[in-house]
Amino acid sequence: MSFDIVELFIEEGDIDTGIDAISVVEFPAIEEDFIALKDAKEFKFKTVDQDKQLLIGPLLIPNKPIYRKDDDGKEYYIFFSEETVQKASQMYLKQGKQNNSTLEHQKKIYGLSLVESWIVENPKKDKSNTYGMEVPKGTWMGSVKVDNPDIWKDYVKTGKVRGFSIEGYFADRASRSNFKTQIIDGSTVMIDDRLAYSTKEKALEVANDIGCEGCHKHNFNGKIWYMPCLKHKKNKEQVAMETLEKIYNMITNGKK
Repeated sequence: MSFDIVELFIEEGDIDTGIDAISVVEFPAIEEDFIALKDAKEFKFKTVDQDKQLLIGPLLIPNKPIYRKDDDGKEYYIFFSEETVQKASQMYLKQGKQNNSTLEHQKKIYGLSLVESWIVENPKKDKSNTYGMEVPKGTWMGSVKVDNPDIWKDYVKTGKVRGFSIEGYFADRASRSNFKTQIIDGSTVMIDDRLAYSTKEKALEVANDIGCEGCHKHNFNGKIWYMPCLKHKKNKEQVAMETLEKIYNMITNGKK
């Protein structure tokens, strides 16, 4: 079964698209066209300086397929291009929204400010390496100053919030050619429009999230990858081809 791949982007001249706020959340990920990061470990921030109460981490990662399932049960992936990530980061600052913050996308909070923002140009030489992070080229990184003692004491220090999450609205368009088979990063790969992971544990975790059981292996680029679900539903093209093969075999066998 091949999933739709939907690119989210900023419409030229549309002031209603873009990022409205940065939220601190427990489980960062992306949900539908309104962005809310949950369950994506790739977006965790690091506590940089306890005294300065400074946080640093990825705000948005380009070309990373994010699995989604809508209310009707339709499964698909969304992603942001490098161009969109860069444009979103610039618009956020140009519109003076660096002090817009929420807690778990539910409550507006004060005292959190984006004080540093940059796009990763060279992952090997980027300053994010200093903090033990490995992010791909084009990632939007940010440092957030926490001048809210309650948020720092009750949420950051206790681990109740562990990552950044963006909030905003984006336009969308189908884009089926981007992620057929490719390595996304060291822990994730896209194989035939499906995500696979470097560890069995992660694959089983995702399988549980999407409502299937187990996982299966793929050998790609000299490495074993684990894909959620013991098996996948066949798409219409596969079923049609198998049916034609069966009919052909019946005809040819009948002639013998």
